[in-house]
Amino acid sequence: MNQAQGEITVATRCKGLYDISREVRRWVAQQNITTGLLTVFIQHTSASLTIQENADPDVLRDMVEFFERMVPEKTPWFRHTTEGPDDMSAHIRTTLTSPSLSIPVRAGQPALGTWQAIYVFEHRAIPHKRNVLLHIIGT
Repeated sequence: MNQAQGEITVATRCKGLYDISREVRRWVAQQNITTGLLTVFIQHTSASLTIQENADPDVLRDMVEFFERMVPEKTPWFRHTTEGPDDMSAHIRTTLTSPSLSIPVRAGQPALGTWQAIYVFEHRAIPHKRNVLLHIIGT
């Protein structure tokens, strides 16, 4: 059994979904592990990870709009507002999604479906640099 760890940095501009599949695939291919398990983990509480459709950009727009409506900013009863009006809603959106993903590795690549991509889901309105840790174990 072999394992490796890596990290990628994702520069976000604003709220939205940022496809990191290419960077993740490139990193996995460099590890010389053909069969195993990949863990992708984001080190933040106001951004998350998701696997979502990569074919129709309307899916991504609808996802952002859904979360905007489900957890609106400037909710009057939010106490945590010192980091901006979008911060508490970002924490809640992160809780509703996930900070980590587990993806099987097959033939030296993440075993994503035809229409799947790995996304950083940025929940804050201002630009950020997001750290995404990668861990792979296998043979």
